[in-house]
Amino acid sequence: MTEAANADQIDYWNDATGVKWARFQDRLDHQLEPLGEAAMDALAPKSGERVLDIGCGCGCGQTTLALAERVGPSGAATGADISRPMLAVARTRAIGGADFLEADAQTYDFGAGAFDAVFSRFGVMFFNDPAAAFRNIRAAMKPGGRLAFVCWRPYLENPWMREPMEAAERFLPPAEPSDPLAPGPFAFADPGRVMTILETAGFADTDAQPFDALIGGSDLENSLDMAFNIGPLGRALREHPDRTDHVRDAVRAVMERHMTSDGLRMPAAVSIVTAKNP
Repeated sequence: MTEAANADQIDYWNDATGVKWARFQDRLDHQLEPLGEAAMDALAPKSGERVLDIGCGCGCGQTTLALAERVGPSGAATGADISRPMLAVARTRAIGGADFLEADAQTYDFGAGAFDAVFSRFGVMFFNDPAAAFRNIRAAMKPGGRLAFVCWRPYLENPWMREPMEAAERFLPPAEPSDPLAPGPFAFADPGRVMTILETAGFADTDAQPFDALIGGSDLENSLDMAFNIGPLGRALREHPDRTDHVRDAVRAVMERHMTSDGLRMPAAVSIVTAKNP
């Protein structure tokens, strides 16, 4: 594979999308943290270990910092991402034991056997060639090294993304059918496909466990603002910005049904995937 293997994704995450994710870093961290924590618990980082965090820009480095805390001062956590806007934020948050790389994990040479463990929170579903990417990631792991990541289960099982989008659809032009296996948030929705990719890449003891949680935590206006900029609805409105005002009331009505004393809380469905480097 060449260094341009994921050129489309590199362009995508370094354009307006990366800037918007960096803008919403605090709210995204709060929303996604319980899902990442479940995968981090499955990984069980140990004091003194070296851990690689793939796609660390999803939280602008928040997961890398959490990993650094878990491995302690004798360990280290390296966050890798292709998004310069999100890495710029991550580097302002860096603490001892955490560092960040601009790197495409499908092709970057991390060093043979450099890491005890590899983690990702929603950062591994965007490779043009997932098996090649995981072979490259495995090459950076020590024998017996552990892998754990969290990825979305199917769109229909995720009301926090589906319900706002369904409310907006009647105001939007019909969308072109998409390839469910193309790089994107739901590329790993089928656990069976994920197991096949990992096993093809040489991993052993592969497993995927369902995990469900209520996520959110922001007030109504901030939740609307984020939905209109991030995720499927945000992507649709980037293509049809003139429809934003038309969909606002419909999406607001959906979100109001999920407001609690702790802010918006909507169901999310993910898989916690684990594997080992033999």
